[in-house]
Amino acid sequence: MERRTLIVLLGGTAAMMVAMGIGRFAFTPILPMMMDHHLFSAAGAGYLASSNYLGYLIGAFVLTLVQVKSRSMLLFAGLIVCIATTWGMGQFHSLEAWLVLRFLSGLASAIVFVITSSIVLDRLTAFQAGILYGGVGAGILLTGLSVPLLARNGGWIEIWKGLGLISLIIGMAAWYSLRDRHTVTKMLSSPHDHDHHPSAVRRVLICLMIAYGLEGLGYIVTGTYLVAFAKSVSNIPNIASLSWILVGIAAMPSCVGWSMLASRWGNKWALTVSMLLQSIGIAIPVLIPSSTGVLAGAILFGVTFMGITMLSVAFAKDLYPQNNRKIIGLLTTFFGLGQIIGPLIAGLLISGNGSYLTALIGAAFIVFLGALSLPLGIGRTDRQLEQAK
Repeated sequence: MERRTLIVLLGGTAAMMVAMGIGRFAFTPILPMMMDHHLFSAAGAGYLASSNYLGYLIGAFVLTLVQVKSRSMLLFAGLIVCIATTWGMGQFHSLEAWLVLRFLSGLASAIVFVITSSIVLDRLTAFQAGILYGGVGAGILLTGLSVPLLARNGGWIEIWKGLGLISLIIGMAAWYSLRDRHTVTKMLSSPHDHDHHPSAVRRVLICLMIAYGLEGLGYIVTGTYLVAFAKSVSNIPNIASLSWILVGIAAMPSCVGWSMLASRWGNKWALTVSMLLQSIGIAIPVLIPSSTGVLAGAILFGVTFMGITMLSVAFAKDLYPQNNRKIIGLLTTFFGLGQIIGPLIAGLLISGNGSYLTALIGAAFIVFLGALSLPLGIGRTDRQLEQAK
C-alpha cells in the first residue's frame, strides 16, 4: 500500500471513530447511567435518539442537493461539531439542551460519514474499505472501555467530557491526514452511465434503499437499548459496558470479512445473509433473557451492523461509480429516515408496557423483511448488470 493511501485510510478510520463510534454511539453505554439518575424516561431516551437521527437524516439529505466546493473544510466543520456536542452533553443539564446537542451531533455525523466515505473510497480497494468502516467498531470499543474507566473518577458528566477530549485528539489527527486531499467534488455521473440497463439500475437502487431503510429502522432499536436491556436481565457487574465492548470487538474486523464474502457471493447475497444474521442477533436476547443471550446478541449485532453499511455503500457505488457522494447521501437519507422512526416507536412501547420484548422482536422482524426484500426485489437483475459491464 502506498504511503499516501495508508495515511488517507488511517485518517478516514479515525474520522469514523469520532463521528460514528463516539459521536453517535457513545450515548448507548451512557444511557443506563443517565436513566438511573432519572434524567429522563425510556420515552425520553427515544426522543433523544430520534433527535440525533433526525439530524443525521437532514445532514445526509442536504449532501444530495448541495454542490460541495471543499470537502476538506466541510469535513473539518463536521468533526468540530461532533467533538463540541460530545463535550456539551456533560456541560448542559436539561432535556431541551440535550435534544439540540443530539440533533447537531447527528447532522455532523452524517456529514463526516458521507464526506469521509467520498474522499477515502476514491483511493481504496474493497478490502481496504473494510478497514475504513472498521473504524466505527474501533470507536465503539473505545467508548465501551472508556465509560467504566471514566466512571471511576466521576459520573455521567465526566464521561461525556472525557469522551469529548478523546474525540478532540483523534479528530484533529483525522483531519490532518485527510485535509486538502481530493477537495473538489467529482462531476455528476454522465448521462451515458449504465445506458445498458438504466431501468435495471434504478430497480436495484430502489430495492437497496428499501432494504437499507428497513435496516435503519430495525437495527437502531438494538443500537439504542441494548445495554439498558442487558442491565435488566443480568447480574454480571458492568454487563452494560461488557456487551458494548463485545459489539465493538466484533465490528472492527467484520467489514473486512464481509467484503471478502461479497467478492465471492456478490453484494446482494452478502447483504441478505448479514441482515438475516442481524435479525437473529436482535431477537436472541429477548428469546433467551440471560447473560448468554445478551452477549451472543451483542456479538451478532457487532459482526453485522457495520458490514451492512459497508456492503450497501459499496453496492450503490458500483451502480453509480461517478457520482458516489450524492448516491451515498441518498442511501444514507433512507437509512436515517428509518432511524428516526425506530427509537420513537420503541421508546413508546417500552414505556407503555415496561418491557423490551415487543420493541426488540419487532425490530428483528423489520430487519428480516429488509433481508428478504433484496433477493425478492432485485431477482437476477444485479447479475445481468454484472454481465453487461
